[in-house]
Amino acid sequence: MAHKSLKQAALSALKQSKEAISISSLATRLNSVPQRTLRRWLTEWVNQGILERVGEARATQYCYIKQDIAPADSLSFLQGLDNDLKHSLLKQLRDLWTHNSTAIEGNTLTLGDTHFVLEEGLTISGKPLSDHQEVIGHASAIELLYQALNEPISETFLFNLHQAIHTQIVTDIYKPIGAWKVEPNGTYAIGKDGSQTFIEYALPHHVPKLMSELIDYINHIDSKTLSLDNVHQYYARIHMAIVHIHPFWNGNGRIARLLANVPLLKAGHPPLVIPQEQRREYIQILADYQISVGQLNEKSGLWPDVKALKDFEQFCESIYSITKTLVKNANELQLKRGA
Repeated sequence: MAHKSLKQAALSALKQSKEAISISSLATRLNSVPQRTLRRWLTEWVNQGILERVGEARATQYCYIKQDIAPADSLSFLQGLDNDLKHSLLKQLRDLWTHNSTAIEGNTLTLGDTHFVLEEGLTISGKPLSDHQEVIGHASAIELLYQALNEPISETFLFNLHQAIHTQIVTDIYKPIGAWKVEPNGTYAIGKDGSQTFIEYALPHHVPKLMSELIDYINHIDSKTLSLDNVHQYYARIHMAIVHIHPFWNGNGRIARLLANVPLLKAGHPPLVIPQEQRREYIQILADYQISVGQLNEKSGLWPDVKALKDFEQFCESIYSITKTLVKNANELQLKRGA
């Protein structure tokens, strides 16, 4: 397991533990990490105010300082819920979002596996370590989104998001992590008429201008104009722009499914999650749009044909009920408590 992923797994284990943990206990859970390395990480987290050190010498233990998962005061779908229901709902959304987004990319962990990994910080027997790394990285990226809701989106934020979802170390200079792509990229697809087509994404030298335009678009969305009836349209636009530009060498789908939710969350609405069960329909809709519109560049702008987005907007609207139902269930539990 890569160094970064092990460090995240260690912090995850501390987060989920109901009691303080000794360094020997943590080393047992992560048997491939030397105690010297663990001790360095623990000291770093204590200095950052993430952990609290309890006891002395061999009796020293560490406990995670509980913090809010998200800025609840800015998420209206959490309002009126007791704290335990708020945190439970946020975890349900995190697990569902992480599972589906990574499964679309081929991750083999089930929803139950994803929940276990994120809650317990342990591995699932027989499943690839890379799959564990992906879900941990995606969950970390969701936390980054929540933390950024009160600030404008920036290029640096996107680079941090890209780094969060990549938990494996990549040393290839042509595969930069936390930076725009440096080589052209594209994909092979089948069009509506059954023809074989190569979709060429935006060329590297066009990416900075196109992404700057997208960032500006997101930052100028008026949250007051977003309602549960129209947020799927904003989601569809942002999502399609990212996958059509394909600004990174890898991870563009996960980034799109994360960043497109920023306006929804800023407006206080639950995230929209694309179910992996509808992966084929989802990918075909994206391909059909990109084939019909053609390659993006600085002159074309982000959406050369806005009307062509209709199919994807309708698709996003049809699946938004998934997370809406989770919110509805939480509110029904709250009502029962008050009865």
